[in-house]
Amino acid sequence: MIILQKSMSGVNEASLARFLTKAKRAAGLSGSVNVLVTNNRALRSLNRHFRHKNEPTDVLSFPADVETHGFAGDVAISLEIARSNAHRLGHPVADEVKILMLHGLLHLAGYDHETDDGKMSRLEDSLRKRLGLPVALIARTRNGSQGLSSIRKSPSASRRPRR
Repeated sequence: MIILQKSMSGVNEASLARFLTKAKRAAGLSGSVNVLVTNNRALRSLNRHFRHKNEPTDVLSFPADVETHGFAGDVAISLEIARSNAHRLGHPVADEVKILMLHGLLHLAGYDHETDDGKMSRLEDSLRKRLGLPVALIARTRNGSQGLSSIRKSPSASRRPRR
């Protein structure tokens, strides 16, 4: 389910929901996913609560507990950071939201770019190309662009956020 709390021209729930379905399938992720597209204030609050970092971030992922059947987890995205990244990189804001969504979905699927010797990066690059998206989040971070931020921790104490 897509929850678009902050609206912006070119970014709509129906388009993001279609992409979510394709991206989940491409990533081999089963179960439902909730995606919240919101503002920096909300991402700062989540980041502070779960990662003890008092700053907004672009994307946070909250995988479901292993015991939770039919639910893969939640992803939260800052539309303000997505807009800034898109402007800086010269592509549509909707594409940037999809890039962040894909990154978050890969964390929900269990990938961790901080510990996997490039496995998530290679997969993200491959899926990005297959899904028709511009440069992948991890790849542009390696090349000195603005950092990425996903998390593996959920609102429940048993889920661990991913950045």
